[in-house]
Amino acid sequence: METTTTLPEARATVRALTETARSEWRFVFIVTGIVLAIATLPLAYAYLSTPADKTFMGVLVNVPDHAQYFAWFREFMTQPLSANKLTPEPNGAIFFNLLWFVLARMAVLLGLDASTGYQVMYQLMRVAGTTIFFVLVYRLCSWVFPDVPRRRAAFLVAVMAAGFGWVLVVLKYTVMRGELINPLDLYVAEGNTFYSALGQPHFIAAAAYIFAFELILRGQARQQYRYAFLAGLFAQFMGWQHAYDLVIVYGVLAAYVVLLTMRDRRIPWFMVVSSLIVGVVSVWPSLYSFLLTSLDPLWKVVLKQFANAGVFTPPLYRLPVLMGLPLIVACFTVIIDAINDRRRRDTIRQEIAADPQRANNDLFIKSWFLISFVLIYLPVDFQIHMLNGWQVPIAILATKGIFDVIVPWVQRQVGARRPAIDLPKVQKWLVAGFLLLVLPTNLYLFAWRFTELRRHDYPFYLHNDEIAALKWLENNARPDEIVLSSETVGQYVPMLSGVHAYLAHWAQTVDYFTKRDAVKMFYDASTSDVEREQILRMHGVNYVLAGPAEHQLGAYDPAKASFLKPVYETPSVRVFMVKLQP
Repeated sequence: METTTTLPEARATVRALTETARSEWRFVFIVTGIVLAIATLPLAYAYLSTPADKTFMGVLVNVPDHAQYFAWFREFMTQPLSANKLTPEPNGAIFFNLLWFVLARMAVLLGLDASTGYQVMYQLMRVAGTTIFFVLVYRLCSWVFPDVPRRRAAFLVAVMAAGFGWVLVVLKYTVMRGELINPLDLYVAEGNTFYSALGQPHFIAAAAYIFAFELILRGQARQQYRYAFLAGLFAQFMGWQHAYDLVIVYGVLAAYVVLLTMRDRRIPWFMVVSSLIVGVVSVWPSLYSFLLTSLDPLWKVVLKQFANAGVFTPPLYRLPVLMGLPLIVACFTVIIDAINDRRRRDTIRQEIAADPQRANNDLFIKSWFLISFVLIYLPVDFQIHMLNGWQVPIAILATKGIFDVIVPWVQRQVGARRPAIDLPKVQKWLVAGFLLLVLPTNLYLFAWRFTELRRHDYPFYLHNDEIAALKWLENNARPDEIVLSSETVGQYVPMLSGVHAYLAHWAQTVDYFTKRDAVKMFYDASTSDVEREQILRMHGVNYVLAGPAEHQLGAYDPAKASFLKPVYETPSVRVFMVKLQP
């Protein structure tokens, strides 16, 4: 007998769906607010506890790279392209980064100056980037999972999980006598959502590339190429901020096409064409980056020096330490699914035909997960950035394993003794227990921020006299002039004064190790003035700083040199102008 739905019933159904959607998004924004509030506590502590004679520089983690971004920010406030001022070599303004360009122009519109604008816009980016990423993660989880409990579980795992780095911390304070083994297994932000939101928000902003994948899946479900075009536009937008994200996008799409072909035993022409559309529309940032680092001699050296950081993806056997329990459960889930698929080869095609969207979603997530094992070990210096966003498919697959494998197993074990077991309650407790197991490392990373900040020392703080000296340079030095200082202060020179630093960054400073050694030699009291003059002449240094950070390098007093003229002085910092004889 055929039934009909009355108008009131239809309205009630719509209201129920709307309320469900509202409750889900309320959950997402509550979690986002809590995470942001927690991540803001170290910042609040740093600003509020700063001693009267020092200034907190607004960065919690990885000062050298942030100083690099802030140098671009300053340049973009007045021009569309940036020169590299973290090195003394003359170079033109040919570098572009959309994220820092937009932030800089927003600062100009808000009437902020370079000295304070970078901190304000950086914090706005942290809040906006975290919120957008959290929303996109939940959207993708909603597309993959039809039920709310799985969506929420996958979302929470993606935003809260970390690895087994806490074990390394325990070892450090027990058997290792204060030495932290394999610190990169603990302190890598890529792939750790909370740590990115805490101290490296540019990574969490970059991970928004996952929206391109949602568009691709929607386009495949609707068989409409316009979604591929939109995905390409969004991927291009993200590529102008982090060109290496396009490697992830292209790699995942290629892997998905291959696995679709293997599963269906025919070429998936719709996905082939969609992938080509994405590639053609989005390739331009990659082409720009390639030409920049291939044709320009200075940027070619900068690219080669990325290896100076010594930061690479941990070996495969240590990968579970970095990515933790979710990675282990995700691998377990993929293996179990593969075994089950082989057992039901006769019916699996019927299941795919009955619900192709669900089957495609599942295969896409597995494609993303599996190809990442290749991407994170590409023989390139930026391979570790390929971890960024990988926590999302890991979280989805781990959630699938919890609900489809672990929960039924627990139900079978407990159900024999308690037939009336409440399945939803079992799911809740298992998810809660899982989250408790993946939290300790992030709790440590959070607590460690306070430990470092309470020292009120370099590189997170500068003396007020150092800030004043850099301000003097901003007002009196020309933008093309060069300042020699310690690397500790040098990394802040371009962002706070707008002039070139002799030594500032492990990649952006050309011939970094030679210049690092030259700076140590310059401030060493045993170095002859002839050798100092050679260092200054080599790159046409115009000013020399002498302050607390420089005194840590050596006891040299620049006031005794005939070729250095004092032009600015505070109780603890002096600025000297270089006056070399022709």
